[in-house]
Amino acid sequence: MTSASPLSDTLLFQDADWNFDLLKKAYDACEEVALNDLGLDVYPNQIEIITSEQMLDAYSAHGMPLMYRHWSFGKHFARDQQMYQKGWTGLAYEIVINSDPCIAYLMEENTMTMQTLVIAHACFGHNHFFKNNYLFRQWTDASSILTYLDFAKKYIARCEDEYGIEEVEAILDAAHSLMDQGVFRYNRPPKLSESERIEKIRARAEHERETFNDLWRTLPSTHESEHEVEERQLEVRNIKLPEENLLYFIEKASPVLMPWQRELVRIVRNIGQYFYPQKQTKVMNEGCATFVHHYIMHKLHEQGKISDGSLLEFLHSHSSVIFQPEFDDQRYSGINPYALGFAMMEDIKRMSTAPTHEDREWFPDIAGKGDWRAVLKDAWANFRDESFIQQYLSPNVMRQFHFFALQDKASNNHYLVDAIHDERGFRRLRERLSKMYDLGEHDPNIQVVGADLDSDRTLHLQHTVYNGRTLSKQSRDQVMVHLTRLWGHKVDLADVEA
Repeated sequence: MTSASPLSDTLLFQDADWNFDLLKKAYDACEEVALNDLGLDVYPNQIEIITSEQMLDAYSAHGMPLMYRHWSFGKHFARDQQMYQKGWTGLAYEIVINSDPCIAYLMEENTMTMQTLVIAHACFGHNHFFKNNYLFRQWTDASSILTYLDFAKKYIARCEDEYGIEEVEAILDAAHSLMDQGVFRYNRPPKLSESERIEKIRARAEHERETFNDLWRTLPSTHESEHEVEERQLEVRNIKLPEENLLYFIEKASPVLMPWQRELVRIVRNIGQYFYPQKQTKVMNEGCATFVHHYIMHKLHEQGKISDGSLLEFLHSHSSVIFQPEFDDQRYSGINPYALGFAMMEDIKRMSTAPTHEDREWFPDIAGKGDWRAVLKDAWANFRDESFIQQYLSPNVMRQFHFFALQDKASNNHYLVDAIHDERGFRRLRERLSKMYDLGEHDPNIQVVGADLDSDRTLHLQHTVYNGRTLSKQSRDQVMVHLTRLWGHKVDLADVEA
């Protein structure tokens, strides 16, 4: 009979198998480092263990635990399942949801080391970023998103029962096609919060149920009361043109949509707005979570809570996550957000504690500051990818990635390398890379510039063309069909040069 060594007594786990007691021990150890060492500020965590098929199902519905039915989700599930079963793609170790409590899905196939890694990554890295970054604080309501999704799912199910799946799908298809043009990018959302608006719908339904004893007549409904029409028309009059949020304008001003159809458009618009900050913070969000899990796992190893073998297993996974193929590698598909985000955050830590002369010249405010935790938390809270790269990308990281910039003009039959990682090219590289993460450079700028609501009801849209980049004719024609369905009358779309 062998006695346990002192080291084995301090380990959180000793083999690959996990159970819920071990998960609790790992969570507590990660929490100790995250809160008391890194000083992170997080929502309460809710951890769910799911199978690979459930993970695929979550993929197809934007990773949300509640979602209404739509054929596109089934299409995504079938595609992802086929690619996974053929070994063409793997699955994420986790999915994390920006909600309060923050929900993290862990794969049951993970080893105990990977479960610990995922807890550090999702429950503390992503969680802190969701709670503290200004975009999520301004544009999302973590405390009400699950309630809203539950409302949306039940509401759409009622509509399908009352008006038929085909009628509901036609509106959802049209709204989905315009989801990227259904967000507020610059102006703040309407003052009424979604939780208040849902409560308003419920109160109205309850009042009419007491009056008519027939909820199905009132929600979802086909007719608006005079008060509702007057309230909506007041909102339309208060919309100042041009209006960037096409779905918002259609929801309020469409001459043909019935109340239940307006509600479907609003549901799609609100879900699009919920995900909009994530599109602007991929590098920062994944970089933050990767930096946090890297720090926590190494700290647990220093404390003797995970073994050398576990550390090596973690490092193998971590190095795969931050792997950046060269531009001429057949695996290259762009810049890995995990790699860039993690490298920049590690570099901020280095510059704060051991700066070079170059660092002091480029970053006088943080070089040698010492308190790298405060610098990182300030960056995580106050920047998005575009501004984060413009503010913090250093010559050191540009050299590390061997960055260079190509000048690509459609009129030329060749590329021109106009910046490399040298003294002359650093600032140009940083500017060019920053613009790659500016959604304004990629998403079409289409705005409502007029609507003849009192005459022929034509909707006038304007697309601002940047650098000669016009809309794809095929996509334009397909989306215009959906747009016309929602508006119900003629829609004009004109191109104007910026």
